Amino acid sequence: MSIAAFIEAMPKAELHIHLEGAIAPATLLRLAERHGRPLPAEDVQGLQAWYHFTTFRHFIEVYLMGQACLRQADDFALIAYELGADRSRQAIRYSEVTVTPYTHIWQQKGIRPEEIIEGLEDGRARARRDFGVEMRWVFDIPRNLPEPAGAWTADFAIQHMDKGVVGFGLGGDESKAPPELWIAPFQRAIAAGLYSVPHAGEVAGPVSVWGALRHLGARRLGHGVRSSEDPALVAYLVEHQVPLEVNPTSNLRLNVYPDFAHHPLRRLWDAGVYLTVNSDDPPMFDTTLTAEYGVLAAHFDFTPAELEQISLNAVAAAAPLGLDAAGRRQMQGEFRGRFADLRQALNMPAAEAPHA
Repeated sequence: MSIAAFIEAMPKAELHIHLEGAIAPATLLRLAERHGRPLPAEDVQGLQAWYHFTTFRHFIEVYLMGQACLRQADDFALIAYELGADRSRQAIRYSEVTVTPYTHIWQQKGIRPEEIIEGLEDGRARARRDFGVEMRWVFDIPRNLPEPAGAWTADFAIQHMDKGVVGFGLGGDESKAPPELWIAPFQRAIAAGLYSVPHAGEVAGPVSVWGALRHLGARRLGHGVRSSEDPALVAYLVEHQVPLEVNPTSNLRLNVYPDFAHHPLRRLWDAGVYLTVNSDDPPMFDTTLTAEYGVLAAHFDFTPAELEQISLNAVAAAAPLGLDAAGRRQMQGEFRGRFADLRQALNMPAAEAPHA
């Protein structure tokens, strides 16, 4: 068995993927036609060319134009179901999927909040039934919009914890809106039992990560790679084993790093930082989670045993409302069993114990 075949077959979990950024180009074209929404391209190839981002701001503009094509419950059901099918094709058993519901209300396109959750739950339930995959939701604040973005998102997330919402996040351009602006909604979400998983350390540097840790009670960090610029922060992450949701290809496509040779992933791993690997907005960055594991092997010299450990890290780092202790143990056992079969095919040793 080749390393590529190993990666394709290995069981996976993903903690950092945006639903609105995971819409397949062909589906986005269908949605745009359904609702009479203009797009700057009329075919898949044109959309893929449109996805060549020049700045983070350009990326946000493209992202919002895609979001504007989601205008009714059936649209959310469709993209959630299609994401479930994609999970199955990649052997991704469990996913925590970020959704930004407030943006759809802010765009004033006539959709009611209840339609969003109705569509998400319909798609999630059918994906579980048809593909045997589990998806949970992380509702995040669009940090570049003014209040009531934070308060509204906290209310909506807490209200729907019985419908798969397990985490509370913060997305957008962190250089324009530091974590300290969102303390109150995070306090409310955490008090209700939601896992704090803000983006930090992507566009902005270590000060953003410190802010998320100190002021937002972050239990995991979206991206976090620029923590590498502060040795004291790296030491803190190692000591407290705070998981980072690393998205290597995304970081290159959004010009966080010029190439993989400059990316700090390997240095963070070797230092003992708790890492998971993720795809972020896969069609927009021309990647998949499977491809990201390929990046680890090809560009960061990760061995099959290290790839196994990364996969097990994602299961261990899942939000407790998504995978409770019993569910986590069961999934880890299933993953280990599958990895044992794959190791036998490669004649390789077992992974080390995953990070706690």
